[in-house]
Amino acid sequence: MSQRSELREGRKRRLIRRRALAAAGAALALTGAVVTTNVMASPAGTSASWPKPNGPDRPVTKTIEVSGTRDGEMQRFYGSGDLGDGGQDENQAPLFKLKDGAVLKNVILGAPAADGVLCEGSCTLQNVWWEDVGEDAASFKGTSSSATYKVVGGGAKKAADKVFQFNGAGMLTVSGFQVADFGKLVRSCGNCKTQHKRTIIVHDVDATAPGKALVGINANYGDTAALRGIRVHGDSGKKIKPCVRFTGNNTGDEPVETGGGPDGTYCRYAASDIRYQ
Repeated sequence: MSQRSELREGRKRRLIRRRALAAAGAALALTGAVVTTNVMASPAGTSASWPKPNGPDRPVTKTIEVSGTRDGEMQRFYGSGDLGDGGQDENQAPLFKLKDGAVLKNVILGAPAADGVLCEGSCTLQNVWWEDVGEDAASFKGTSSSATYKVVGGGAKKAADKVFQFNGAGMLTVSGFQVADFGKLVRSCGNCKTQHKRTIIVHDVDATAPGKALVGINANYGDTAALRGIRVHGDSGKKIKPCVRFTGNNTGDEPVETGGGPDGTYCRYAASDIRYQ
């Protein structure tokens, strides 16, 4: 490689590092969580965006319960035995169950991933990667209106339906995240037996088609979704809907879609907050 080419490559690498640090800083300011340097700046779905696992893969035959902080050190965990059918059936057990206030970080979930991660209360998922989403990547089920769930960095691929299922109460923040080949990035439960008002913030996210929607909320329960700094890749037809409103219920019936797009009340964003690249 010539000296001139080396200089160009060096400038390119420095630019990528600066963008990564800027994204991490934005996520830190928004969520107050610790952000690792493993948060990538490249668009979701590109081979350079996804980390390689460290050490041998870890089969999980029984749900791992987490209190406090668990650092997976970038090992890959996957379902085995009863957690290994790889299906989309409801009511599967998760690979990880987080107690109120727990932190799960630096983890790769391989296939099969069962029902991913379950948060029983407030939780932080930091630099967690789903290579092939099972039933859901993560479900949030805290019952307190003051519960806070934070997804900082990481990414998810191959979600036939939902990536994040928001069943509980409180606020969910997703920042510095990458998603590719998905149904919905975040869905407020449309037909849970117990319903809540839910607040959703999606910030600094790369979404790569195909996908259906970034957020689905229940307007009749007062849900809100704020979107900003969203980059959509490979969707020139703008088929991925940023925010969809539903009329939810607690009877188990299929919720009714009532509209979408920014309205200043429930779906809170401007056209400039969504960039199609």
